[in-house]
Amino acid sequence: MANPFLPLWEYIPDGEPRVFGDRVYLYGSHDRAGSDAFCDHKLKVWSAPLSDLSHWSCHGISFSTRDTEGHKADTDWTDRELYAPDVVEKDGKYYLYAYILGAKGCVAVGDHPEGPFTLLSRYVYDDADAGDDGIFNDPGVLVDDDGRTYLYYGYERSHFCELDTDMYTVKKASHKADLIPQGTAPDDYFEASSPRRIGGKYYLIYSPRNGCDLNYAVSDRPDGGFVRMGTIIRNSEDYPGGNNHGSLCCLNGQWYIFYHRMTNNTIMSRRACAERVEILPDGSIPQVEMSSLGFADALDPYAITPADIACVLKGGCFITELDVFTRIVTHLRHGSVIGYKYFDFGEDHSHSDMTCSFRVKGTGCKAEIHILLDSEDGEEIGICLTDSHDGVYTASVRPVAGRHSVYFRIEHAVHGWAAGMFAQRDLLELEAFVFMK
Repeated sequence: MANPFLPLWEYIPDGEPRVFGDRVYLYGSHDRAGSDAFCDHKLKVWSAPLSDLSHWSCHGISFSTRDTEGHKADTDWTDRELYAPDVVEKDGKYYLYAYILGAKGCVAVGDHPEGPFTLLSRYVYDDADAGDDGIFNDPGVLVDDDGRTYLYYGYERSHFCELDTDMYTVKKASHKADLIPQGTAPDDYFEASSPRRIGGKYYLIYSPRNGCDLNYAVSDRPDGGFVRMGTIIRNSEDYPGGNNHGSLCCLNGQWYIFYHRMTNNTIMSRRACAERVEILPDGSIPQVEMSSLGFADALDPYAITPADIACVLKGGCFITELDVFTRIVTHLRHGSVIGYKYFDFGEDHSHSDMTCSFRVKGTGCKAEIHILLDSEDGEEIGICLTDSHDGVYTASVRPVAGRHSVYFRIEHAVHGWAAGMFAQRDLLELEAFVFMK
């Protein structure tokens, strides 16, 4: 399953991946296509069997602050938007920690990891033990090996507290601030706390002040001593970036970083993605690049590739949703670049003919799609000429074998004195493409 790995009409940012039994569950916010605001008034749960990460199922609404779609509101003190939840299991029960915009957050409980979750309580605390104005922004929860439960949270400052056995009362005098030490560096803590215990160490994944990264810090204990280690992933690398939020999860022996990236030319319509990561023997995690892979080992160039799984968008182009069936890369102008990582073209095809076809929406201009391997300045294997109207356009390309990233550079097809007239024109919109042999 490629990135984004959920159905392409679904927008689940701020993902917290959790393995319960033989399935991986994704808990996150719920965005809306083309919205001018973050998140929604409902939470949805998706999951996939560990044996087949290409098939994700929606379990519907698990919690909401408003009556919606047959689900009654779960809160009576606020109807504001729900942000960035987390879910943990303890003693056979599943606890949902909900952050509610501008309101006191709460804890809900369910008998199943997919919910539904029933309100248990708002957080209970003395003001001196709250931190973060008692809102508990972006809660991340860790049930430690000894059964103790820790809550990590905070906006612009990282906070920590221990929860009592009821899972919602903050233990007195347990609050600590600035687990990620503040300074002047751009990787200072901003938000999006997510704790994990890995190999006897405590990891805190968070978003730094630059917003587009997911960084991590490591400690020998849960309540402090965290050392900033660096960046795991950046969602603005050759892509229209925005805030980032996610965490680590081990699936079938392979570690992944879950994160989100933006669409619709906003920072609000965000979709869930995942990348493979390696945790080295010393506990460090080398930074990984954004790709189109998700849980797939490689993309199949001979299957139709939807344009909106691009992991490189340069020159002002962006992904947008026209309707639930149609998502395109739009605003493609002279010099725009679209990139996909990585395709496996298979064995040597030097004796085969190969073509590449594009399904495009016309904008009244003629254009050239330059087909490149491995980088935006890589080997050009063909050029596809498109007309001014909607259609499917095909180009002969040099036969390709092996594993490659593929880039498309868009140029206008007008030369000479008139070329300048098309420099700022939208030349086409790309829906899909496929290689054939």
